[in-house]
Amino acid sequence: MLRRWGPGVAALMLGACAAGPPVEVSREPSELGAMSEQEFRALHRPRSEAAGPHLGEHLTVGGARAYLRLPDGSPGPWPAVLVLHDVGGLNEHFLHWTDRLAAEGYAALAVDFYDTQQSTGPDGAATSVRTVNPERALQVLQAAHAFLEKDARVRAPRTAVIGWGLGGAWALRLGMREPALDAVVTYSGLVEADPEALSRLRAPLLAFFGTKDATLPADVQEAFVQALDEAQGVHRVLRYDAEHAFENPAGEQYAPHVAAAAWQAVELFLERHLKR
Repeated sequence: MLRRWGPGVAALMLGACAAGPPVEVSREPSELGAMSEQEFRALHRPRSEAAGPHLGEHLTVGGARAYLRLPDGSPGPWPAVLVLHDVGGLNEHFLHWTDRLAAEGYAALAVDFYDTQQSTGPDGAATSVRTVNPERALQVLQAAHAFLEKDARVRAPRTAVIGWGLGGAWALRLGMREPALDAVVTYSGLVEADPEALSRLRAPLLAFFGTKDATLPADVQEAFVQALDEAQGVHRVLRYDAEHAFENPAGEQYAPHVAAAAWQAVELFLERHLKR
């Protein structure tokens, strides 16, 4: 069984980052119009003309607000990705992520697992985190996954979930509860260090961390990696010389070259597990 890359690969990744930031791989836009890191960054600039309107559909799934974006071109079925927001709620940033995934050829669905609440500031985010009902949140996520499988516009033959921060933690939780998932991706998500719990994760996992992330220090990250090894699931953990939320162009810790390298890994991972 394929498992986490060995210590040599991890050392190579960290060593490359220590010597300098990863270099974004230059490539032409795909036939689907996939976004480069520069294009994605431009969407987050204040009053940017590059952003334009979101072309997806705002709808309700499992009683919660959601945003569905389908790939342009021919009708489905499409491989699909469930998009989970961080502590700030389902805001503009995650609509951009959803559109970016659709540009890669996936039906992408962002869902508000705060259950119709939208947090736009630190106070609102803190309130939503405290009041979120875990069982209700899981019901919303399972309903969203079922939507991707059954909705006539999508009819996903394969599905993945991707989450950032708090959403990364919920992506992992859903992965441990939903055996039909084909892939799980987490960015700086709160981790589970119990091998028995992680053994319930059936889908391959791709996880990203920053070595300078104060919210998830090195010992916490290492405990997670060790637990994954003991659980013997298929997983790949990439750690970069970066801080928390290094992939967010709207954040102060944004590291564009690291974000580009991570996104390239996501592209390859999803293509392997959803488009094979």
